[in-house]
Formats: sequence, structure tokens, C-alpha cells
Amino acid sequence: MKKMSTKVLKHATIYTGEGKIENGFVRFNKEILAVGEMKDFTDEPNDEIIDAKGKIIVPGFIDVHSHGGYGWDAMDGNADEIDAMVKDMQKEGITSYFATTMTQSHENISKAMVAIKEAAKRNPIIQGIHLEGPFVSKVFKGAQPEKYIEVPDVAVFDEWNQLSGNRIRLVTYAPENSDTSAFEEYCVEHNIVPSIGHSNATREQLLTSKASHITHLYNAQRGLHHREPGVTGHAFLEENIYTEVIADGFHIHPDMIKLAYLVKGADRIELITDSMRAKGMPEGESELGGQKVIVKDKQARLETGNLAGSVLEYQDAFRNMMEFTGCSIEDVVKMTSGNQAREFGLTQKGAIAAGKDADMVLFDKDLHIQETISLGNSIQAK
Repeated sequence: MKKMSTKVLKHATIYTGEGKIENGFVRFNKEILAVGEMKDFTDEPNDEIIDAKGKIIVPGFIDVHSHGGYGWDAMDGNADEIDAMVKDMQKEGITSYFATTMTQSHENISKAMVAIKEAAKRNPIIQGIHLEGPFVSKVFKGAQPEKYIEVPDVAVFDEWNQLSGNRIRLVTYAPENSDTSAFEEYCVEHNIVPSIGHSNATREQLLTSKASHITHLYNAQRGLHHREPGVTGHAFLEENIYTEVIADGFHIHPDMIKLAYLVKGADRIELITDSMRAKGMPEGESELGGQKVIVKDKQARLETGNLAGSVLEYQDAFRNMMEFTGCSIEDVVKMTSGNQAREFGLTQKGAIAAGKDADMVLFDKDLHIQETISLGNSIQAK
């Protein structure tokens, strides 16, 4: 049987996640076979050579918080649509994705768990589920429908996790309205990261929490105050906590993104889109959790004026983070792939190294996406 050919990207600038190669090559099929400097390159039989001179290559993006895009939503409960949505997300550089739910009825969340499980069986880009709600605070509900909000419940959560095929990897909850010790223990036992979000918790209430992640830092949470650190202050003070950041310039003022970067550093920030179905669609009326959403000027808002997720594309978050903070490409690579891979144990992801999955994003010199390579397959940018 004929040996499968491999592809080689040559003469590229490569940010591996561990360092920078100025003039390098990557040999890959479904996995990365070799990466190094051109001076160490040797031809091998069956190589398909691709000249990548002038291109910048980074590890594929990992979005652990995104509800939807391109006309679809993970809560729609349709495996075919979720699969199609994720394929569109690859065009913006996303090569690993946590399908994200929201506060809804038990029936709708159960339906979403089953649909995401079915979509994940056929689409390996779906690496897990982020359950955002219904275990959140009514005080900071944001765009989460209040009538479905409830306190964390282990039995209900376990049912959803089983329906998903144990795919829940991240759960957003508010710990202040009940004893969440059993809920947090369940998370730890089942390899689920507990994340504080949509929460009015005080710093004192959080000191005993097992949460190791903060959902969309600054947004929908008790903010930083000089007499009460709140959720945001807790995120800043606990060095090991990972913090999500929506770098669209609307959810957080750019100066506050820079502050978060200066306090937390590149090793503890994870860029997310928190996108909803209107991403990639024309402006106008859309929907989130049965609520009317108006999309205008790159912002998605409920009729009340509350932000309702985003229409942010991941490659824009990549560039925005550099613009807002002055950070290096090496740093933003950590925040778009390396940190997520480390936190969630995605051992095949997050770096360009031999043995890892061939997940890469190819930029031009101005950091505009040209191509996504996902498990060795090429997806052209939009």
C-alpha cells in the first residue's frame, strides 16, 4: 500500500508555544512529525513541499467559551447544526472548542447535552462542554434568563454530565447562595474545572472555594472595590487562577484588559470569544436563549441594553490583545492556546511540536489569517 504523503511548510516564522523559529519548517500529516530551523531540514520521500515564506505560524486557537456563530447556537440541540457551526469556526483559527450552553430549562439543557455529544463524536474539534448556568446569580445574570436560574445541584449536574457522555470540562457557577462544597468536590472528582462567574460573591466567600477559573473577567461579577475585592479582586490576588478575557474592546475597556495582563501575566489569561449565533452574520436582529438580540456596530445587546455575548472572531481577539496591552506574539500564543491546553489537560494541543496534533494558524505578516490547519487538514480563511 502506498505510504501517505506528508506536507512540509518551509521558510516560515514559527511560534511553537515554547519559542520562536525565524526561518523554520513544519513536517506533518494528522500529527506534527518534525519542526525546526531550515538549516536542519532534509527532504524525505513523499514530502509535499509548501513554500510558507513570509507567513507567521502559531498553534491553533482553543476557545473554551463560545455559544455559537454563523447562524447556529449550541443550545439549539441539533447535532448537524453544531457540526456545521464548528466547521465555520475553523476558518477563524479555532482548532479546539468547548461548546458552551447557557441558563435554560432542564429539558433544553438536556437536549443540548445529547446534541453536543453526537456532534463531538463526528467532529474532534469539539473537545468538551462549558456549562454556563443555570447555577448562577440573579444579581449578575447578564444575558442569562432569570426564571431558569437555580442554586448548584449535584444530582442535576451529574445527569447532564452523563447525558453528554462525560464531556463537561468547565462549569460556571455562583457559590454565594448555597453550600457548594459537594458540587465543587464532584467537579474535582470528574475532571471538571469549577469557574466563578455571573457571581456576587465576596472575597471572603471565595477564599474557601475550589474554583480555579474565572468566567469572563470583569463581566457579570462583583467588581474590584477598595473595600471589597469581589470576584475580580479574587482573580487578581490568587496567582494560580486562570481568567477568561473577552478582548473585543466593548466588554472590557482596553486599559482594563492591559491592567489584567499586567497583574495576571500571560500565563494565566485565556482569550475567549463568548460569541453567539450572530457572529459572522449581517447586523440586525438575532436571538440568545429565547431573547431578542440586536447586533449593531460589532456589539450584540438585549433590548435592555445588556451585552448578550459577542460577535468577536478569534483572530480579532488575537490582534486586539497585542494592540491593547503591547504584549508579544509569544505571550498571546500562550493566551490563545498554551494556557488552555495546560489547564484542561489537552495534551495533544497547544504547541507546535513533534507528536502534537497538526493544529496551526497561518497569518500573513500583518497578522491577517490566511489558513487554518486542523488535524492536518487545510481550511482557507473567509
